[in-house]
Amino acid sequence: MWVAVVSLAAWTWLTLGQGFFWRTDTRLPPPGEVGTWPAVAVVIPARDEAEVLPVSLPSVLGQAYEGRAEVFLVDDGSSDGTGDIARALAERTGGLALTVTSPGAPPPGWTGKLWAVRHGIALAAERTDAEYLLLTDADIAHEPDSLRELVSAARAGGLDMVSLMARLRVVTGWERLIVPAFVYFFAQLYPFRWVNRPRARTAAAAGGCVLIRRDAVERAGVPEAIRHAVIDDVALARAVKRSGGRIWLGLADRVDSVRPYPGLAELWRMVSRSAYAQLRHSPSLLAGTVVGLACIYLVPPVAAVAGALTGSWWACAAGAAAWGLMAGTYGPMLRYYRQPVWWAPLLPLTASLYLLMTVDSAVQHYRGRGAAWKGRTYARPGADADASA
Repeated sequence: MWVAVVSLAAWTWLTLGQGFFWRTDTRLPPPGEVGTWPAVAVVIPARDEAEVLPVSLPSVLGQAYEGRAEVFLVDDGSSDGTGDIARALAERTGGLALTVTSPGAPPPGWTGKLWAVRHGIALAAERTDAEYLLLTDADIAHEPDSLRELVSAARAGGLDMVSLMARLRVVTGWERLIVPAFVYFFAQLYPFRWVNRPRARTAAAAGGCVLIRRDAVERAGVPEAIRHAVIDDVALARAVKRSGGRIWLGLADRVDSVRPYPGLAELWRMVSRSAYAQLRHSPSLLAGTVVGLACIYLVPPVAAVAGALTGSWWACAAGAAAWGLMAGTYGPMLRYYRQPVWWAPLLPLTASLYLLMTVDSAVQHYRGRGAAWKGRTYARPGADADASA
């Protein structure tokens, strides 16, 4: 009974005191008039993205933007013809000017993505007078007015960085079970309202879509200052905020990820590759996370059912109330992803999978296979990569 009461107290706090993380109304306003639209350089790091580029890249090249904009796709050692496909798409679709370049293999201490971003930023600085950089992943598709919305929001709010959490693909049953919860858990860790307060310490971004002033990049010393970061979007936001920059993070309406994660195996790898890095490779934080997830997400349904079966009605009531708060806070995220709210009571099942993914992430780390992505495996910060492709 007392464990159930503790879980209920935790859910009461999370619902009311954790920045209203469960609300999904932090969105960009409609674009307004800016006057003179500033020049923008779009930097796209890409490694083996032949599958998604035909969907995503034309949407970037087709931006309806009144100012000057140029796209730099940085081919990070692809083996599937990513660079050639990008050039062919640009010739076929037209739109914004595209430069395809390659930086070579990343040196020790750099992740491949950040090495590619560094190369793209340097090339943009050399060839353009862009005031803003749009850092967007190769799997992100943008509606035609996406860049206009981002720049308008940055100018209107006096923001140094604007980031959108792209709407991830939700098609298969496994995606429906796991993907909305991924964003829900992220918002629970980094409540958007706290991120967007200039004086708050909380900082986060969504790496798939980040508009940032070029002088803010220079002031924060990025990407050099975060060159080893596996969770590079959060590291970027922290660096910008610590250097005095104003940041904003919200949910996207017109920016979507087209990368498929059709089965559990693909989703498992997506989560587990960085889960232990999120815990700073700390066994004590891992143990605390396992206990916390069990108490917060698993205890409520167990207490509700076991209490009803054994006649422990206080435990049943506390467990059911906690389970109800859990499902109630998850409902808005399901609606954002256009999923039926009856999935909400299944969140404990999803949380148990995330718990196992987190433990597996630690196991893979100690086996030397942690933080693996497309042929590269990264060690914890300060150490050389264990292997590289």
